[in-house]
Amino acid sequence: MLAYVSWHRPATGVRQAEYEHALERFHRSLAHQPPSGFRGSVALRLGELPWLDQLAGEPSGPAGYEDWYLLDDWSAVGVLEEAAVGRGHATAHDAVAARAGPATGSIYRLLEGSPQAAAASLAVWVAHEPRRDHPPLADLLGDGIDPRRDALWRRCLGLGPAPEYCLLAAEAPPGVADSRLPAGWASRAIAREVVWKSADG
Repeated sequence: MLAYVSWHRPATGVRQAEYEHALERFHRSLAHQPPSGFRGSVALRLGELPWLDQLAGEPSGPAGYEDWYLLDDWSAVGVLEEAAVGRGHATAHDAVAARAGPATGSIYRLLEGSPQAAAASLAVWVAHEPRRDHPPLADLLGDGIDPRRDALWRRCLGLGPAPEYCLLAAEAPPGVADSRLPAGWASRAIAREVVWKSADG
């Protein structure tokens, strides 16, 4: 399974309630008429968006949002891309786009665990220093997760700055502790609050 993950903020002057209403309307539209290969979505409110700040060259910008679109495979990524701005979804998509400020995203692959964890209250992002070779960490990071409710994802396509791994859980398991990570790796835990969650997401 793949997930298209999008980080975004409302444009300057757009009220939070207005933005969230438009965001929820778009997610509802996809849930009502799901594209082929689409397995649900989650929209979350975050107090920080470090990868978006990195892209914008800001030290620390305002709070924002993180969307997870769960997809069967790469074909479903293309279908979602076209469907999101196509008949049945274009109006809802355009309403969010018209109110959005900076945004970025990446595509992640589920390594282990449950896709339902997309709505978890905590995301632990693990990244390494640039320009250094690093071995895969999946076995280490997955230590201590509950595969029935947690999930470990790995970036497979970067559309902008984004960490290599993401572990979604109610609390950080032992495998993502900084004390256990090899030199050059670091983890960052970010609390999340669900704005919208589809039945499948």
